[in-house]
Amino acid sequence: MLSVDPADCQPREIYKLMTGIIVPRPVALVSTVNREGAANLAPFSFFCGVGAVPPTVIFCPALRGDPSPEADPRKDTLRNVEETGEFVINVVSEAIAEAANISAAEVAPEVDEFALSGLTPVASEVVRPPRVAESPAQMECKLLQVIYTGHQQRSGVIVLGEIVRFHLRADLVENFRVDPAGLDAVGRMAGNTWVRTRDRIELIRPK
Repeated sequence: MLSVDPADCQPREIYKLMTGIIVPRPVALVSTVNREGAANLAPFSFFCGVGAVPPTVIFCPALRGDPSPEADPRKDTLRNVEETGEFVINVVSEAIAEAANISAAEVAPEVDEFALSGLTPVASEVVRPPRVAESPAQMECKLLQVIYTGHQQRSGVIVLGEIVRFHLRADLVENFRVDPAGLDAVGRMAGNTWVRTRDRIELIRPK
């Protein structure tokens, strides 16, 4: 078996290993606004739920690499979250996977990724960032904590948020159980490979 010491590798190499091993990963399409109210939209596959009391989620943007030390290493999403303390996580179904992927483009802060991707912003109930109308489920979140795991290129940043409002298509939910077929969520593998969630198995948890 191959053993790898991260200290002997470049960040890009470790990233490739992690995204190849930690699969499949759900995709959080995160919408934010800056201080002036301009919207931003970007997908993140280092994303998970943490607990139900309070309902808490985590997503992890990475710091960008820039040879200029005075440049802000934060991408728009992280900067907006730190400035406003709010964000929305929109579930990515296969129907909007291509649009979500388009929103991942590295563009200037003034570029509206909603317009770029063709997705429709709809007003949230509690937070300022808009939700994605085409997403089958959305979670409005208030920031709890931001944790920097490092300060170099590709260092991860942990964004913890409390869900303050859930939105789901009515046909997806019965007695708080979500229909996985109707949700039709997609996930990420390594590189450019995405995955569907239609091939499922059921295992009864032992008592």
